[in-house]
Amino acid sequence: MLDKVTPLILTYNEAPNIARTIEKLAWAKEIVVIDSYSNDETLNILKSYPCVKVFQRAFDTHAIQWNYGVRQVSSEWVLSLDADYCIPDRLVGEISALNDRSIDGYFVPFKFCVFGKPLQRAILPPRQALFRKEACTYIDDGHTQLLVNKGLSGTLKEHIYHDDRKPVNRWFNSQIKYADLEMKKLIDIPPTQLSFVDKIRLAKVIAPVLVFVYCLIYKGGILDGWHGIYYAFQRVFAELILSIKLIEHEFYKTKTID
Repeated sequence: MLDKVTPLILTYNEAPNIARTIEKLAWAKEIVVIDSYSNDETLNILKSYPCVKVFQRAFDTHAIQWNYGVRQVSSEWVLSLDADYCIPDRLVGEISALNDRSIDGYFVPFKFCVFGKPLQRAILPPRQALFRKEACTYIDDGHTQLLVNKGLSGTLKEHIYHDDRKPVNRWFNSQIKYADLEMKKLIDIPPTQLSFVDKIRLAKVIAPVLVFVYCLIYKGGILDGWHGIYYAFQRVFAELILSIKLIEHEFYKTKTID
């Protein structure tokens, strides 16, 4: 199975992460990277790996960028990865043993890492990261993307590790951009079509408080020690930015109507 899989990675200034990600993909005959014109050491790091094939394209949306990357893959299967994902040997072994021809995509569970330590109680949902190229396509979904699988999906047992070690200032700036996209999604979709979680987010004040309680108490993040507390603070901060954006939008919308 591994001979039929090509890892696909999107990059933009991922020098703190990309080497760790590539090192865990030594089994791959070819790795396709779509780079959004990085201006740090990312490209120099990638050049040191002969199996990496780099394409550069200006970023517009996640779905368009991912679909462009999929078109550069020549193998039957794609393993889509962010530049801060690490693939453990156990997951490689599980992928290598797959042989169900009726399945066109596999959801993979995640473990979130804080300063390299995996958390046991983070709230990252599984992602359909391994898929048959001809059966799937990406669409935009808020600040991220969603893979649409025309066939059947399965779920793997082993985890991908999300281990982002970029500076916190970069993370702050990313959250502001993500909040803009999430706000657009929330206000453009009719309320009746929103999920329960998204309806709570529209309530503005409630969501950040609930996220804090959910991460630390309900999910037991407090048991991960200060790493779990740090993660909870990150999630609360992200929701606070979205709430502020929604309040600002509502204020100016009301002023315009007046």
